[in-house]
Amino acid sequence: MSRPPLHALQGFVAAVRHGNLTRAAESLNLTVSALSHQMRTLEQRLGYPLLVRGARGVSATADGQRLLDRIAPHLDAIADALHPFAAPRGNVLTISVLPSMASAWLVPRLGAFLAAHPTVEINLQSTEAVADFAREPEVDAALRIGRGQWPGTVAEPLFDEWLVPMASPALVERMGGVGAAPLSQWPLVGDPDGQWNRWFAHVGQEPPTRYVAMLDDTEAHHRAALAGVGVALGRTTRARLLLDSGQLVALSDRRLRTGSGHWLVYPERSRAHAGFRVFRDWLLDEAREHARHAADPIS
Repeated sequence: MSRPPLHALQGFVAAVRHGNLTRAAESLNLTVSALSHQMRTLEQRLGYPLLVRGARGVSATADGQRLLDRIAPHLDAIADALHPFAAPRGNVLTISVLPSMASAWLVPRLGAFLAAHPTVEINLQSTEAVADFAREPEVDAALRIGRGQWPGTVAEPLFDEWLVPMASPALVERMGGVGAAPLSQWPLVGDPDGQWNRWFAHVGQEPPTRYVAMLDDTEAHHRAALAGVGVALGRTTRARLLLDSGQLVALSDRRLRTGSGHWLVYPERSRAHAGFRVFRDWLLDEAREHARHAADPIS
């Protein structure tokens, strides 16, 4: 058997590590169809399946895992050996960011940054995956939500995240308008983290005895509210465009701080990147301005 092409083996390792062909293809600057073709060709050449494809993504078969264990350390060693000889990237800056944070907060502000710094080129990796700076040397920084605990990185706080009940205009009309009934009598979309209990304690009210649905994903809450399923206790930063456009309506002028915040996370090596330094300074200024108004009542 002829030797499998190196790029196909790299694609296989990326697919298993990301657990998702879309994210793996993005990391390799390929289309999903091109990566899928590589995987099928590699499986045909080896004579056995490497990946299990499911609704939630991909994982390695038993044979695939054995192959991964043998080749991944060597591919990592090659990448490490070549890193000092990589072509200069100049002012090209790669930022990993959650899709909802990119669309709702970062992208609307980027125009002003690029106008002020026309020599800086921004590459956004819009992904749910947490950037691994050791394995992804092309990624210079990430915007993440959490508590600032990412070992081996520099994590700088940007601003807190706030919660507010929000619903579709159709549901508001059906309930007779904002404030027509106590919030506990509205159909509420529950969460397993007990945020609604915190909310009702925050406003001095009793929580409901049941919820119309229980969802464990923030964006699923926003989508359920948009569809009129019920009231979501939404995150104001990530739902800002929906609130501003009137697709969702805030049901209270009070807000509740979550236990997590937004952070700029980066490896120590990024401090030497000229484009990153100006981006960081700009981002921290934007975050301070945002934080000044974040806790204000919603008008």
